Amino acid sequence: MKYYSTNGSAPEATLEEAVRKGLAPDRGLYMPERIDRPSDEFFRNLGKMSFQEISTTVACSFFGDDIPADDLKKIVCDTLCFDTPLVKVEENIFSLELFHGPTLAFKDVGGRFMARMLSYFISKGRKNGNVTVLVATSGDTGSAVANGFLGVEGIDVIVLYPKGKVSEIQEKQFTTLGQNITALEIDGTFDDCQRLVKTAFLDKGLNAEFTLTSANSINVARFLPQAFYYFNAVAGLKRAGIDEAPVFCVPSGNFGNITAGLFAARAGLPVKRFIAANNRNDVFLEYLKTGTYTPRASVQTIANAMDVGDPSNFARILDLYGHSAEAIRKDISGCRYTDEAIRHTIADVYGRTGYILDPHGACGYQGLKDGLEKGECGIFLETAHPAKFKETVESVLGKEIGIPQRLRDFMTKEKQAISLGKDFSELKDYMMSRI
Repeated sequence: MKYYSTNGSAPEATLEEAVRKGLAPDRGLYMPERIDRPSDEFFRNLGKMSFQEISTTVACSFFGDDIPADDLKKIVCDTLCFDTPLVKVEENIFSLELFHGPTLAFKDVGGRFMARMLSYFISKGRKNGNVTVLVATSGDTGSAVANGFLGVEGIDVIVLYPKGKVSEIQEKQFTTLGQNITALEIDGTFDDCQRLVKTAFLDKGLNAEFTLTSANSINVARFLPQAFYYFNAVAGLKRAGIDEAPVFCVPSGNFGNITAGLFAARAGLPVKRFIAANNRNDVFLEYLKTGTYTPRASVQTIANAMDVGDPSNFARILDLYGHSAEAIRKDISGCRYTDEAIRHTIADVYGRTGYILDPHGACGYQGLKDGLEKGECGIFLETAHPAKFKETVESVLGKEIGIPQRLRDFMTKEKQAISLGKDFSELKDYMMSRI
């Protein structure tokens, strides 16, 4: 299968080229030339299949033209050493728990899959020399990617993150690893980190010395596998005896997660519609209301992984819908929640149901609660374990919450990070010093 750029002026690329480059030469995002649908038999048997079986079939639809089925199955099974269970919170509202992976966040799926796919291409010996993965993070991407690539031969990872704008637990998950992982603490916002990564891809001097790629959701091998758990969610409904198409509410920052859901729907997954839940960074909601996209500097909130003022994957959504705001509105609605509202939702849901939400999941739950119509069934994405936001959640609930052993292990390790400003020249000088 070929991959084209959303900006339309770059040559088509193979899967390997798209994965290695991350960003197209014209600064666009790669898109597959088509979206294949699995067989009717697959959809009939969805509720009887395991997460790995479901994901292998979907992966073959997405990537089967480029990677042999046996190799693809190995990549999927090695990636998914954990489940993404569907948990009933209250009548007609379910939580898709995406925090059961190694770093307790949804990005474990895409991060681990991309690491293994890139390692697969490197192992085939199609290109000599190390690949350098540049990744910007607002929190969970850094930990998922860093841990997914940790110790992988032939790959160096550089994580850029905004100083003081990720939780301590998130920070420890990617700044304490060493080996082939380097953390750069940027004196700026996530948008500054993302801009630095995109600029690096296009810098001739850096590209002459490094083979660069990105593991943000701009990379097709990062965001497409996130479609796997949408299929698994619908399978969970079927196992619960519910056959109707659900409404999905997705906490949205860089919009890779909801874009993966849109691809799942285009591949035939029964979905009624989507709700994009925003925090105060609501440029997408503004677009839905006005039809005009106006990116702006992000503001800091307690749902920090959603603190994005210029979401990269908006370009993919525009491309999917032919740049028609009217078409987008038919499938996606939006909502916005302040920190105060997020705290209220965490307290309310725990008080009524005993279920503990993280700040991002709280946006997803409330967006679903506010947006569901009578008789509809809905699923919100619980994207990270509440313990990753321990101080915020405990201050709301007035009680301690348990910290999984995996997180406690990270907290005992020493932070290793290099501080840089937000000017690109500083990043370039640092990288050239590594040669």
